[in-house]
Amino acid sequence: MEQGSMEATNPNPSSMSGVAAASAAELLCCASARALLDSVDAFLFDCDGVIWKGDKLIDGVPQTLDMLRSKGKKLVFVTNNSTKSRIQYANKFQSLGLSVNQDEIFSSSFAAAMYLKVNQFPPHKKVYVIGGEGIVQELQLAGFTALGGPVGAVVVGLDPDINYYKLQYATLCIRENPGCLFIATNRDSVGHMTDLQEWPGAGCMVAAVCGSTEQEPIVVGKPSTFMMDFLLQKFNVSTSRMCMVGDRLDTDILFGQNAGCKTLLVLSGVTTQSTLDDPSNSIKPDYYTNKVSDILSLLGE
Repeated sequence: MEQGSMEATNPNPSSMSGVAAASAAELLCCASARALLDSVDAFLFDCDGVIWKGDKLIDGVPQTLDMLRSKGKKLVFVTNNSTKSRIQYANKFQSLGLSVNQDEIFSSSFAAAMYLKVNQFPPHKKVYVIGGEGIVQELQLAGFTALGGPVGAVVVGLDPDINYYKLQYATLCIRENPGCLFIATNRDSVGHMTDLQEWPGAGCMVAAVCGSTEQEPIVVGKPSTFMMDFLLQKFNVSTSRMCMVGDRLDTDILFGQNAGCKTLLVLSGVTTQSTLDDPSNSIKPDYYTNKVSDILSLLGE
């Protein structure tokens, strides 16, 4: 991988309508579940709303993941939630009884650090973070410092402790420091912080900084395919032999489509059946189903 060879993108869902609306989504059935399994070597899973909601596993997930591993499928977990580092996510998986190692996890916090690394961000410059410990940890592991100055990049992710001072300082850095990068981990408007409610997502914090700086960020999380470059290097699987499984149309499914993967929408998270069927929705997955464990039941495993 050449240094500086990767660029994060900020695709506009409306510009993808010609691709996304090419065909209607198909409800997963026994035959299509079997065909999908046979045509895919790696399953990429979102986490919030797909594997768990808050700290509660969604029914049937452990058995489904075990079945896929027994069939020789590679499993990768690609999350836009930047509040945790990959190490912290591995610990969360373990606490929920799932055996997932750090190398199988690709978070937007990791993507932010890797974006700076591959684009040769000067090590003497500092990174100002609006976000959680996950971003700070990944920056430190990549050799960057999130305290002090001069600030050469501002990274904005989900921050439950967002306040006016943080917004003001980020705005000053982006507007006053020549060449200061404005990086967003993701632009999800809401997320499942608990198993019962959707809470404001990182997109709210990003929007605030966009408003005060009158600038658009570099987005490194889904639907940007920036993380896909690392996935391809790590697992050596063609994107045509991958299936992205997620609960959001504008991030998970669009990410899979942008990368050339097969796509499976689950209705256990943010997206509802009515949203999927809405005539104004131009993002159509290849397949959709209620929850991940439907794969298991449809295959009769």
